[in-house]
Amino acid sequence: MTERRCRWLVTLLLVPAVAGCSIGDVRRRPPAPPVPAPSAPAETLPPASFDEVRQVRVAVPERYDQPYVEFADARHGYALFAACDGAPPAPTCPALLYGTADGGRSWRELRHPRPAADNQQLYTANGLLVLLSEPHGWYTSTDGGTTFTHSGSAPPVWVGAQGRFQLVEATGKVAEWDGRRLRPLATQPDVPGTNTVASRDDRIVVAGMHDGRPAAAVSPDGGRRWLRLAVSPPHGEVSVLRAVIDATGAAWLIGERPDRTSFPALWREGGPGWELVHPEDRPERIRSMVPVGGGMVVLTGPGGAGMVANDRYHRMAWPLTPEHHLTVLADGTLCARGPGDVVLTSGLPFGQHWIRVVLGHR
Repeated sequence: MTERRCRWLVTLLLVPAVAGCSIGDVRRRPPAPPVPAPSAPAETLPPASFDEVRQVRVAVPERYDQPYVEFADARHGYALFAACDGAPPAPTCPALLYGTADGGRSWRELRHPRPAADNQQLYTANGLLVLLSEPHGWYTSTDGGTTFTHSGSAPPVWVGAQGRFQLVEATGKVAEWDGRRLRPLATQPDVPGTNTVASRDDRIVVAGMHDGRPAAAVSPDGGRRWLRLAVSPPHGEVSVLRAVIDATGAAWLIGERPDRTSFPALWREGGPGWELVHPEDRPERIRSMVPVGGGMVVLTGPGGAGMVANDRYHRMAWPLTPEHHLTVLADGTLCARGPGDVVLTSGLPFGQHWIRVVLGHR
């Protein structure tokens, strides 16, 4: 989750999601409905604009770099000022923490539990704020930053926030979060090289690569039974295979290329196995790709923003740049973060509503 060091503008897109959307330089770490395709070439697409701009300045000294900002959903987010003049944290540059509960219309200062540290990190999930202040440990809040609980290792509540079913990296096994710890499933999927787990309710998709061949298995009942479905051979080499279940419950596999920028191999679950999607007019390079439901996949890249639907690529006149990276938040909000902004939208592919939130020094 490393983000580039840059000055930023937070941009919100309001659409239904599962992990936090962030911007800043603190973190290291079935047939689709018709989609309106632009009739004009990409270079002549009319410019898009935001429907609303929420600009707020907070009382932070000018010596502070622009903050690391992360949203858990369309309304709740946090900002961490933790570096000054481009230098690492120092005693004269204590961390400053802010939160918003109205989508960035307003921000309130929060008390950082350990403002002086060698390295400051901020993480968030639905109803959860987690701070890492190295070497002092982790600080967790479940009340919007009013109070914090300290722990020496990653707090269990944060581990649980990563999903009901997860891959235990140390063992390569699929496990279920029971509220206190991850318990390996009694029946494991027969997927060599497993590197990703996606789930929605009791449905689980596990995928991996072994000797250059993709493999995936699906469980409809929380891991009691596994179905190994055939994955059509991809065009070109795939290095990492990711499983995704979109907002409508459709399952996808995304095969990242070795260079991480070439258009990935893309499969959707259907029929007797995984069908390879090889869209016409697709761009050669992308930056990010995320399924959003309805048989649609949204992506960004050097050519701007676009959508894959009905096995074709459509360039879209959206206010996204080639640098925006897409994720989906826990409430379904589509989040695009870039060098200087985060964008969220609702109503894809029709009736989008684009909101930009700008947080700066007073």
